[in-house]
Amino acid sequence: MYRIVYKKQLNDTVTMMKIEAPLIAKKARAGQFIILRVDEHGERMPLTIADYDREAGTVTIIFQIVGHTTQLLSAMKEGDSLLDFVGPLGKATEFENAKRVCVIGGGVGSAIAYPSAKQLFSDNVKVDVIAGFRNKDIVILEDEFRAVSDNLYITTDDGSYGEKGFVTTKLKELIDGGNNYDLVVAIGPVPMMKAIADTTRPYGIKTIVSLNPIMIDGTGMCGGCRVTVGGEIKFACVDGPDFDGHLVNFDELMRRNSAYKEREAHDRSHCRLYKSAE
Repeated sequence: MYRIVYKKQLNDTVTMMKIEAPLIAKKARAGQFIILRVDEHGERMPLTIADYDREAGTVTIIFQIVGHTTQLLSAMKEGDSLLDFVGPLGKATEFENAKRVCVIGGGVGSAIAYPSAKQLFSDNVKVDVIAGFRNKDIVILEDEFRAVSDNLYITTDDGSYGEKGFVTTKLKELIDGGNNYDLVVAIGPVPMMKAIADTTRPYGIKTIVSLNPIMIDGTGMCGGCRVTVGGEIKFACVDGPDFDGHLVNFDELMRRNSAYKEREAHDRSHCRLYKSAE
């Protein structure tokens, strides 16, 4: 059993938890993920490791309520325990000796971008961070990003906080302004990552994206997380989740990710009705 030692609500739909998992914390690196189960009846759910503390033996996860399992997970309290918490899985992010990097997070994807910024900053790499959100109410991890970056730029779609506009607009402004990035790390909604890859391609800037296809076992056996990269089939759980953004077939990925949206909406509704009946 894996005990929840800390819980914090970051906004109305996003929750941070620190889980007691010393063996995973000992080996975890930026870009890797875990797979958890709430109880013996639960589904296996992958979540990227948002942070880790080797000394305390904890792993931080940040998740958004999007379906039945995240509803159940968000209802758990400090002191409760998860049945399964497996990892670290996937390949750690390879920064390829970059000297100047722009790390970009979109929405809850900012939680996944944070460990990359943190690792780069600790390695004395010059790091700019662009964190984009729909509005001020859902901004997360501002203080944490500020502590691990040379420059932090927050954008909101409606201009309610930071700079108004999309992360791609800010990225192009920084590049055209003379910021000679040799690497861009982009993590967030698939359309956002696709737009960032399209933005950096004309400049020839290496761009890493973290993909989030449907995943079941996390070992490469089920094939559910297959993606097409450079015309070849890859499995995000063992070949990724990081890939060259200029080679990813984003249109195919978006079609696959939308396959269960109707079911997820049904599960959210069912969970709310069930809780109300209680």
